[in-house]
Amino acid sequence: MKSHFEIEVCVDSIEAAIEAERGKADRIELCSALIEGGITPSMALISMAKQKLNIPIMVMIRPRAGDFCYSDLEFELMKKDISYCKDIGIDGVVFGILTPEGEIDKERTKELVLIAYPMKVCFHRAIDMTRDYFQAFVDIMQCKVDRVLTSGGENKAIDGAFRIAKIIEIAKLEKERKSSNKDKTNPIEIMVGSGVNPDNAEEIYNKTKATHYHFSAKTEKESLMRYRNNAVSMGGLQPELEYKIASVCAEKVLKLRETLNKLFL
Repeated sequence: MKSHFEIEVCVDSIEAAIEAERGKADRIELCSALIEGGITPSMALISMAKQKLNIPIMVMIRPRAGDFCYSDLEFELMKKDISYCKDIGIDGVVFGILTPEGEIDKERTKELVLIAYPMKVCFHRAIDMTRDYFQAFVDIMQCKVDRVLTSGGENKAIDGAFRIAKIIEIAKLEKERKSSNKDKTNPIEIMVGSGVNPDNAEEIYNKTKATHYHFSAKTEKESLMRYRNNAVSMGGLQPELEYKIASVCAEKVLKLRETLNKLFL
């Protein structure tokens, strides 16, 4: 039975990517350093994921952690990373660029969309950091991206559900306008992310009617290290976290789909 929903799982390792596919994810968002919110993964990770997976791959294009206002050099990096993804046949890319005033950088976004074509493009949660959320969504639509990932301008999607519901309605009206004008371009998709899990998915759906969901399905594995120097930790991690390896729980992905599909039984 075809699902009414699409589920994207964000991953930052090849093992996690394989687990996401095993859990029947519709696609993955491939990053590095999820603990930093995700940055551009290495070329090796991108190419290996393409070799190992049968589901679509969306690659994060983010040259560093932190805000989404980028220098000229960082913008050049983004363009080169997008071109690499297109050259090796990746399905799509994920990015977001803002101006110093907290608005969508439409000029740069349109440029990246053109470079990425015919790959799919998702504008990520940079929208949640904008000055005017609803104007930002309109601006993103004008840039002709395929999808937007959002938590509704809040830290967690459950708290921003009322805004998500509103932009889904705006997108619906835009779809109807395009249809009446015989515009054959695809309508923008709204994907809900941040804090989504099988326990709150039904509530989020009831509040938003969203059909696209993004989550990490996080689990932890113990490191294979037997010797552990607890006096030293890397990157500011607490010593007890040094030997915890983040991954994806395939069963959580399956559970989310089961929870959502029950809404249509």
